[in-house]
Amino acid sequence: MSSQDWWKGAVTYQVYPRSFQDSNGDGLGDINGITARLPHIADLGVDAVWLSPIFTSPMRDMGYDVSDYTDIDPSFGTLADFDTLIARAHDLGLKIIIDQVLSHCSDQHPFFTESRASRDNPRADWFVWADPRKDGTPPTNWLSVFGGSAWTWDARRKQYYLHNFLSEQPDFNFHNPAVQDWHLANMRFWLDRGVDGFRFDTANYFFHDPQLRDNPADIREKTRPDANPYEMQYHLFDKNRPETTGWMERIRSLLDSYDARASVGEVGDSHHAIRLMGDYTGPRRLHQCYSFEMMGPDYTPALFRQKVEDFFAGAPDGWPMWAFSNHDVPRHVTRWAAHGASPDALAKQAAALILSLEGSICLWQGEELGQTNTDLDFHELTDPQGIAFWPEPVGRDNTRTPMVWDGSANGGFTTGTPWLPVKPPQLARNVADQLQDPDSVLNFYRLMIGYRRETAALRQGRTRFVDLPDPVFGFQRGNDLACFFNLAPAATVLRLTGLGTLTGPSLAAVLEGDTLTLGPNGVAFVTVSGVVELR
Repeated sequence: MSSQDWWKGAVTYQVYPRSFQDSNGDGLGDINGITARLPHIADLGVDAVWLSPIFTSPMRDMGYDVSDYTDIDPSFGTLADFDTLIARAHDLGLKIIIDQVLSHCSDQHPFFTESRASRDNPRADWFVWADPRKDGTPPTNWLSVFGGSAWTWDARRKQYYLHNFLSEQPDFNFHNPAVQDWHLANMRFWLDRGVDGFRFDTANYFFHDPQLRDNPADIREKTRPDANPYEMQYHLFDKNRPETTGWMERIRSLLDSYDARASVGEVGDSHHAIRLMGDYTGPRRLHQCYSFEMMGPDYTPALFRQKVEDFFAGAPDGWPMWAFSNHDVPRHVTRWAAHGASPDALAKQAAALILSLEGSICLWQGEELGQTNTDLDFHELTDPQGIAFWPEPVGRDNTRTPMVWDGSANGGFTTGTPWLPVKPPQLARNVADQLQDPDSVLNFYRLMIGYRRETAALRQGRTRFVDLPDPVFGFQRGNDLACFFNLAPAATVLRLTGLGTLTGPSLAAVLEGDTLTLGPNGVAFVTVSGVVELR
């Protein structure tokens, strides 16, 4: 793998700055705290760190509402602090990827203030404005992900503006080339500062239908309304537009003008996420994309096989990044609890599984501890989505609670009052205790990441799936390694052709000749000769 291709097959660790480490006792994580904890990330053996937003923001959506794209929010630190973080990360052999929230900004951004002032100012068409229907209602039926209409009335212009998320997050008009040019200039600012790449938030939301056509109803048959009405539409016109790929090509051209930089796009869609991941990646577009397709309630061989097969069948020149959890979804040890003989057994198996997949991998902070969702009361919530849709869906705060470093008060995260509480179930899963336990989830992650790094088949081998009965999931990587996972809390036995010997960090597995026994949540890495098939 050349240095230019460092991202291909890499393992990235996602840090939520607000919840990682507080260095000054104000209860909020910050850049200096991240810098102090970089050795933990480096010791895991990962290749890169993705930082969720750290830019100046009124924090209506925890930094995903940017008011200055080229400065650090004071709650996180300063540009000098960021420069120190970059230098320290590079000294430790880590790449740094930062979030880019480009589809929308804060309503306090000076360009939106200018745009909403009149219909004829220099930034009048930098955002998506539209006249009302004759009856005064919004111009389309488009809905906000966070509830209600995606349009908000502005009395200054006597028009509606588009916001796919909060009304305080107006959408940029990417049909305007000047908007694209400006965002490219902002990206260049950070590339010149030494960042190794970008993660693009809501990558399929950049463009809207200029004809402002209504979305049709969801094509999926439903027997009752969704908890969030947004899921009751088929989003043909408010996102997923064909113009997006041209914008991706402009981003790639910028990144290719620098040495060894990489990009990853986030794709959120209920219908075409895997196809869009393929559309947005390739030699002239983003380096890789991830979606939420493996972040749902299903933990089945059919799901994992379908997503991997569909991606590579539809995008042979594209590249995926797979993830089981992130800052927007419940933690997978909680989601898939019914499939685990114990939380630790499930956490270890999930680590082995995702780190064996073809593509790149993203791990969410705390995942390496087998961390679980935090049960929060309504009064403890800060997430606008969670507040709007209480009690279901529960929102995102439950997965965003602070990283737990030790068993002391607040888990060693802060000496002050944490912005979200650290509760006893989470406190029990802390870094200090797990480092001392050779059988801990943390030490298994370190072992498994090292095995992936050292095993050419896991980094570069193509995938051939093995037809197996549920609940066993299996595939070959390259010509000499097979991976098997018993996705259930009960043992199972298989007879297979072509098996050699157990290798790597196998778990609860016994191989005798052609008979493979997998215990509850068992994992087997097996050397092979030829094609592996069920006898």
